[in-house]
Amino acid sequence: MRISRSGGYLLALAGLALVPAIPAVAHHSFAAMYDANKPIRLQGKLVRVEWSNPHSYFHIEVTNRQGAKSVWACEGAGPGALSRRGFNRSDIKIGETLVVDGYLAKSGGRIIDARRITLPNGRSLSGGTPGDGGPGSTPAPAAR
Repeated sequence: MRISRSGGYLLALAGLALVPAIPAVAHHSFAAMYDANKPIRLQGKLVRVEWSNPHSYFHIEVTNRQGAKSVWACEGAGPGALSRRGFNRSDIKIGETLVVDGYLAKSGGRIIDARRITLPNGRSLSGGTPGDGGPGSTPAPAAR
């Protein structure tokens, strides 16, 4: 089958129209990934930060009662939403201890939805994504 030049342009335009939807694939509702019936509180040393869209991730090393260490990923809102709440990347440093209240992933993996993050200075902030449908979620801002 041969595609004419104009048909090729239309095909390319259709492909480009899909590009803005690519980041949306990584974004999900709370209910798609987390269990609202399984709250958890983690306390651990910050070992890595992923300050990215559509979600930020804070990785903390947690020591259990037996002394075994494991690293947990704590998913938060994107950097823009966090900065509007007064929380910036410079507010935390690798090695500091964080307390994170959230909900376990349905997958059973070491990942939680971070609804509240308590910083070393005692300051506490909302880590959830606006409008994600999770516990205590605020509505997403209206589109302009």
